[in-house]
Amino acid sequence: MWPNVVELRDFYSSSLGQITCRLVRRQIFNYWPDTNGMNILGVGYTNPYLRPFYSKESNVIAIAPAGMGALAPGETEKWNSNKVCLSDESNLPFSDLSMDRIILIHGMEYTNQVNGLLRELWRILADSGRLIIVVPNRRSAWAHDNQTPFGQGHPYSLEQLNRVLRQSMFTPLRGTRALFIPPSNRRFWLTMAPAWETLGARWFSILGGVVIVESVKQIYAGASVSEHQIRTKYSNVSAGALSRFQVIENTINSSGLIDK
Repeated sequence: MWPNVVELRDFYSSSLGQITCRLVRRQIFNYWPDTNGMNILGVGYTNPYLRPFYSKESNVIAIAPAGMGALAPGETEKWNSNKVCLSDESNLPFSDLSMDRIILIHGMEYTNQVNGLLRELWRILADSGRLIIVVPNRRSAWAHDNQTPFGQGHPYSLEQLNRVLRQSMFTPLRGTRALFIPPSNRRFWLTMAPAWETLGARWFSILGGVVIVESVKQIYAGASVSEHQIRTKYSNVSAGALSRFQVIENTINSSGLIDK
């Protein structure tokens, strides 16, 4: 079941939501520091995470699943105006090979069309394109706290996410975890977030609140048909049909040519 876009907006307007966005966005930006001139697509609820890319010379678009909804133009920030649309996640309104980078956040854990969504992303991603997916970490406290968007939907471990990507013709390149603070709005935890992020990544990486994986599109080369794969097929001909054909006997002379 898709979350309501208003609930997502309210979460990212809170102190915890702002810290969450900052920590996860830093990991994404570390993966893609240079995106000048690229077509970038955000799928799910990605508005807060796309902000660094708007300041670059990139064409940035966000698309939200129809079941989630989108905010009215007055509800969005100026840098994001007229760049959000709604669509069925298994039928995205973009042409083949049209996107250089795709970010999927608050999407994969909610959809019941995981394969359809990933195949659509594969279709519209350029041959050298990259995909980043952010999902709740199955082993974290965040996945079991339904007060945040990461506590709803289907969580994944890093191994499970890599397996799903391979089944959908993506090759995982690198993966990490983020959000090592508890999912709490208490001021103590929020002020300690940077320190917890450093310690958690070093000593407790398996407990991060989200899994972040970057993958590349797999391209399979076509196999040509060799001569030994070509087979001759024979059909039985009735006696009546055979009488309508003239039998021609050919012989091969010493020069390798056919004599009739």
